[in-house]
Amino acid sequence: MKHARPLPNYLVQRYHGWKATSFAENKSWYRRLASEGQHPRAMIISCCDSRVHVTSIFGADQGEFFIHRNIANLVPPYEPDGQKHGTSATIEYAVAALKVAHIIVIGHSSCGGVRGFYDMTTGAAPELTEDTSFIGRWMDTLKPGYDRVKDSCSGDDCVAALERQAVMVSLDNLMTFPFVKEAVDDEVLTLHGLWHDIGEGALLCYDPESGDFQPV
Repeated sequence: MKHARPLPNYLVQRYHGWKATSFAENKSWYRRLASEGQHPRAMIISCCDSRVHVTSIFGADQGEFFIHRNIANLVPPYEPDGQKHGTSATIEYAVAALKVAHIIVIGHSSCGGVRGFYDMTTGAAPELTEDTSFIGRWMDTLKPGYDRVKDSCSGDDCVAALERQAVMVSLDNLMTFPFVKEAVDDEVLTLHGLWHDIGEGALLCYDPESGDFQPV
């Protein structure tokens, strides 16, 4: 593997700092995690945006969350077509193997993936319409949400609405997975939709009764 290079020095230094402090102070806990395996209570599906740090938001410890991150925190519909589906595989493992009690989808403000989708639909990002665009084809998942809001918003307001729609589309698509639906129907799994304002630190939760996101 000729293309791989040593880790940047700043990361090496941070690792050694962690090993000498946090790890050293909690060595027995890490060894317990290693020997007993993981038993997370919840799966988190979040955007891979570097500004969204769900373990910090919830003050989570190692082993508490099973986390999957992708562009715009999207869940595609159930498609058992023999192709490679990273998000779907992660959901299957969380529900079927780890038996998580909660799946939490969390969207966020200023989402670049959602902005890209909006630009694609308005003609401002023609490169995303190409079949060769992984981002464009992935963001096609958001089309049902766009159809729900496109006639009632425009510009930045539409992008903000689509950030919430990304969460709602994902919740809808989760229920197309037979093993998810069965677990929800059996009341051993609950689904939750959140939206996080990065700049304000706010956290909103989707309320099915009002059909809107409300502060937690």
